[in-house]
Amino acid sequence: MHSPGKQTRCRGCRAVVPALHGPTDPYFGASPGCWAIYGEVLAREYGEYSFPPVHRMTLDSYALQHPGRPSRKSIQSVAIHLTSLHFMLERGLDAEQATEAMRRLLLSLVEFQWLEPPPDFGPLTVLDVHEANDLAGHSSTVCRWAESVWDAWSHHHEIVSRWASAID
Repeated sequence: MHSPGKQTRCRGCRAVVPALHGPTDPYFGASPGCWAIYGEVLAREYGEYSFPPVHRMTLDSYALQHPGRPSRKSIQSVAIHLTSLHFMLERGLDAEQATEAMRRLLLSLVEFQWLEPPPDFGPLTVLDVHEANDLAGHSSTVCRWAESVWDAWSHHHEIVSRWASAID
């Protein structure tokens, strides 16, 4: 847990996070404080929660709220994480099925393009997930977070659906 102190806005999701100096992912566009909180959420998922079914949505939601700048890696990251949410939220696939569908999509040689991020990534962030007190609250918050992130990217749903249909 982070103690209150100096705060800053994450340059990715815009959440108010601890103003830390430290590591972050080189292409996600997250502030070190946000990256640290995400690490704590992942540690809880890998450990205490024994890799819950919502883990895929945690990865997708965080990545999509921190899309970075256009580069080959960022373009593919945004495309794959959006398509993953499409598979789960629109097609009703579970996390394992969505992951397999994404693998097939990557092998299909679909050419992805940079999708301009929305001006607002939705009302929920990794901070909301971090505040959950138990697995049920965590899972419920992750599902709501994923839905809000998916809705935030709605202006690209049509192209994401076309990408997803490449494996039909």
